[in-house]
Amino acid sequence: MKKMMLLGALVGLCTAAVGHAQESRQDASISLFGVYAPAVYGLDIHPMTTTSTGGILASYRYMMTPRSEVELNYSYFQNSLKYFAIAEPNTRSQVRAEEASAAYVYTRSYKRYNPFIDAGIGVEFYIPILNYETTNLDFKMSVQPGFIFGGGLAYELSPSWDLRVEYRAFAQRTPTLGNPFGLTQTNRYYVLMTPALGVAYHF
Repeated sequence: MKKMMLLGALVGLCTAAVGHAQESRQDASISLFGVYAPAVYGLDIHPMTTTSTGGILASYRYMMTPRSEVELNYSYFQNSLKYFAIAEPNTRSQVRAEEASAAYVYTRSYKRYNPFIDAGIGVEFYIPILNYETTNLDFKMSVQPGFIFGGGLAYELSPSWDLRVEYRAFAQRTPTLGNPFGLTQTNRYYVLMTPALGVAYHF
């Protein structure tokens, strides 16, 4: 009798776990990412460079169908922008950068492996930090709208947890920081690359 009760309890737990996995339509994830960007040449700037750094990304996904999801993102990093301007070659600013974005995610499932691609729109806020690394006190916040795109792979660790690796990119105009005295204007687009590694919890 006790064996039958134990077997029944185990079956119930397994059924509950499977039911939870099937019913999960949302997930939240936290990731660490790197920041890389090419040098940009334009107008009187030869070039504008972005220092490589790291940041943190928080995401929320809602599953509309087994293959279609919508995603909301917030990211944060801190680095330096350097402008080699003809009028002033050593123009630079340390900045805090914050991203708010939304994307459509298309995903497939192959046992524990779930590859995905995504695309959407977002805004990057570049906020100057007025310290010894910043050469101009007239710098102001730049708000740069743009397009995000990428893809990656989620590996199912359990019905509730995934390990997620992803390549992300944000195409946008180069930040001008208010463009005081024409020292930061390239009039060019560039792609901010942010490969990420993190974990996701399904609920």
